[in-house]
Amino acid sequence: MIEDPAAAEASLDPIRSRLLAALTEPGSATMLSAKVGLARQKINYHLRTLESHGLVELVEERRKGNVTERVLRATAASYVISPAALAAVAPDPDRAPDQFSAHWLLALAARMVSDLGTLIAEAARARRPVATYAIDTQLDFASAKDRAEFARELTHAVRTLSAKYHAADTPNARPHRLVVALHPTVRQEA
Repeated sequence: MIEDPAAAEASLDPIRSRLLAALTEPGSATMLSAKVGLARQKINYHLRTLESHGLVELVEERRKGNVTERVLRATAASYVISPAALAAVAPDPDRAPDQFSAHWLLALAARMVSDLGTLIAEAARARRPVATYAIDTQLDFASAKDRAEFARELTHAVRTLSAKYHAADTPNARPHRLVVALHPTVRQEA
């Protein structure tokens, strides 16, 4: 999880993101130059930037003649930029709670990404799994009226289940967040 705005900016550079993807396996600037098609010096410049933000780490140094070759690898198999890294523009789910607003749904998703990043990091330190559950499905509605009716019925079902299982006054209750989202499917170009 990238939380630092400068690290987020560094990782979003197209060349640097290609280097991060290539460095899931250790590599040097010379090795990456052949893979990415850029001069070794330019690769070294970008690797130093990534290293300064903790996105890559030194694995070993190899001596080749009078040159020291630095072998680096990405510090993670994949990265997610936390909404906290973009706090100035991050949506706030408490600012506009409108169930039918795409912006509110985006704010909820951003909060979820941030929360899950924190939970995953804490769980890794504690060497314990994170208790999560998700459903992902696609629905095809015959009409906007059917979609609205589905949303009404789903809201009723979730409120009924929530009322049944919510135990706020129970000592040592374990708080969880439930987010149910419905949005149009993004059509993939064939």
